[in-house]
Amino acid sequence: MTTPDTHATLNGPFDPAVQNSLELKGFARVPHDVMRPALEQLGLKDWASFAESWNHLGLDRYMADAGRYRRRRYATFAVDQTTITPKQRQPHYQSRDHNILNGGIQRWFKAIEPRVAAHPAMHAAIRAIASLAYALTPAESRPHTWHAEVHQFRIEALPDEAGQPTPEGMHKDGVDWVLVLMINRSNVEQGTTTIHDNEQNLLGSFTLTNPLDAALVDDHRVFHGVTPVTPINPAQPAYRDVLVITLRHE
Repeated sequence: MTTPDTHATLNGPFDPAVQNSLELKGFARVPHDVMRPALEQLGLKDWASFAESWNHLGLDRYMADAGRYRRRRYATFAVDQTTITPKQRQPHYQSRDHNILNGGIQRWFKAIEPRVAAHPAMHAAIRAIASLAYALTPAESRPHTWHAEVHQFRIEALPDEAGQPTPEGMHKDGVDWVLVLMINRSNVEQGTTTIHDNEQNLLGSFTLTNPLDAALVDDHRVFHGVTPVTPINPAQPAYRDVLVITLRHE
């Protein structure tokens, strides 16, 4: 089913500083007070029900480190300037060049629930990264349609096991553009995002702490990773919820 995009122009809801940071440095940190109005321009509403859906993810059973700390759901879309079209269920695949821990195999994760895939918050987030991709990709190499992969992640920090948001370490995803959107943090510390250039020089580090804090990454130009999360109070549930959207040429 093709979903009409009521904001068809994708003409950029962001402050110019966000685009400038991506152009100059290959990444941008976008605080929630900037990200929220940008997403609201693109149709964001009913955030509470969207965030609540992270309570219904499936255990990631493909962890080569035998970790039981990651829950997720996954979906793919075709995205152009007027539509966001769900694709048929398919596996997630990364080469071992991009994911030395879990790459090299097809991973079949639980699908994102239809109500979540069609949620206004989901579509606003997809439109947001698509607007930047269209703006920053040279016209001669800009695809008519982007392949979008969408991941709901919950990383649980257990009393005897730190949660690993990026267990593969500092990495690239093998795509063109990446959006990491904070959904919620509960009873965790650490989880610091670090960005390195292609020569592994540190370019920046920051922690996504508030709902709607975001990181945007040009996957060709920089590596990214996140430090482990640990519980503040080991007697209480502790987790870090994020939405990750990647775009690449079809």
